[in-house]
Amino acid sequence: MQDEPQSFRRILILGCAGSGKSTLARQIGERLGLPVVHLDVLFWEPGWKQPDEAAFRARVAAAIAGDVWISEGNYSRQTFDLRLPRADQVIWLEMPRLLCLWRVLVRGLKGGRRPDLPRGCEERMNWDYVEFLRYVWNFNRDSRPRIETNLKAVGPAVPVMRLQSRADLAAYLATLPIKATWS
Repeated sequence: MQDEPQSFRRILILGCAGSGKSTLARQIGERLGLPVVHLDVLFWEPGWKQPDEAAFRARVAAAIAGDVWISEGNYSRQTFDLRLPRADQVIWLEMPRLLCLWRVLVRGLKGGRRPDLPRGCEERMNWDYVEFLRYVWNFNRDSRPRIETNLKAVGPAVPVMRLQSRADLAAYLATLPIKATWS
């Protein structure tokens, strides 16, 4: 049954920075026994260096070559043509802008490395991070329309679940088994 969350084997999680993509991916991965592909780990190189696009696309293609996975991160221009045709479901986190901004601000103030970022890419408050905060603030204006367009162009048949609050997230997670296994 395609309507049951546990029937999805290849899931894309999209949303603004700070919306909870990485956290949700880990939670679903634990519940469904699916490997999680953090696109930031594949994209960023130590010192926040950007890879050449062909290298990034090759990493993504290898990471999603299997039959089961959760891919979290946007990178719509670079990777939707690789990920969407293979996806069973898209989860679009549409959290409030101020919540996303707050979460990203707190991450920057705390500093340090997150498990969904590669080594050598520590978050800390500096001018580059201020630019990242601007990206978060402007996400709905600048990035969201492009992502929505790419979703329609590349994956019109892939079902999209839109979660807009913590209550939506909790309700979704409550539908998942504690631990599923795939044959």
